[in-house]
Amino acid sequence: MYVSLRLPYLALLVAPLVAAPVAAQQDAHGVNLAIHGYGLSIGDSRGINGLRLNFRDSRLESVNGVNVTIWAPRHDPTGDVNGLALGLPLTGAGDITGLAVGVGGIDADDRIRGVGIGGLGLGSGGSLSGIMLGGLGIGSGDDITGIGIGGLGAGSGNNVRGVLIGGLGVGAGNDLTGITIAGLGVGGGDNVKGITIAGIGVGAGASLTGLAIGGVGVGAGNDLRGVAIGGVGVGAGNDLTGIAASLVGVGAGGDLTGIALGGIGVGAGGMLKGVGIAGI
Repeated sequence: MYVSLRLPYLALLVAPLVAAPVAAQQDAHGVNLAIHGYGLSIGDSRGINGLRLNFRDSRLESVNGVNVTIWAPRHDPTGDVNGLALGLPLTGAGDITGLAVGVGGIDADDRIRGVGIGGLGLGSGGSLSGIMLGGLGIGSGDDITGIGIGGLGAGSGNNVRGVLIGGLGVGAGNDLTGITIAGLGVGGGDNVKGITIAGIGVGAGASLTGLAIGGVGVGAGNDLRGVAIGGVGVGAGNDLTGIAASLVGVGAGGDLTGIALGGIGVGAGGMLKGVGIAGI
């Protein structure tokens, strides 16, 4: 009696597992070896919770786990990858959260969050946040937040916050905040704040605040506050406040306050307050 009362309940528990497809062709684009969406997907399926292997994505919706591709998406990257996106050599998605590795490169239409490593380059039409490494360069249509290293350069269409290193140059369409190092130049379309070092020059479309070192020059379209060292010149369109040193000249369109050292000259369109020393 005890067994007979419980056999129907046992059947109810087992039936869904028996009925679930263990190996079924989802459609003409891919084959899923999965139970209730968890398992292995081979081909251009819409997604899986587990491991997905495909040559080239064209209709990806969501992968929670590992997505492995051979080539870049056929059209604009779509879908979400939460976990590992691995490209041998290229991969891409709409939104990647976790670890993205592309032997050749990585392309995200929306954003990459976490760690991104692109052998040649790494780019996102939206934002990049976390640790991003690109053999040649990294680029973002929106913000870059965290640590970014590009072999040739690193650029953002909007703001940069964190540590950014570019072999040739680093640029931000708007504000650049943090530590920035570039072989040739560093530029911010708006404000530059923090520590900025460039072999040729450092420039800010608006204000420059902090420590700026440029082999040829340092310039700010508006105010410059802090320590600025330029091999050829240091200039501010408005006020310059702090310590400025240059082998050729230091100039401010407005007031110059602090210590200014110029190999050729020191000048201010307004008042000069503090110590000014010019070789000529």
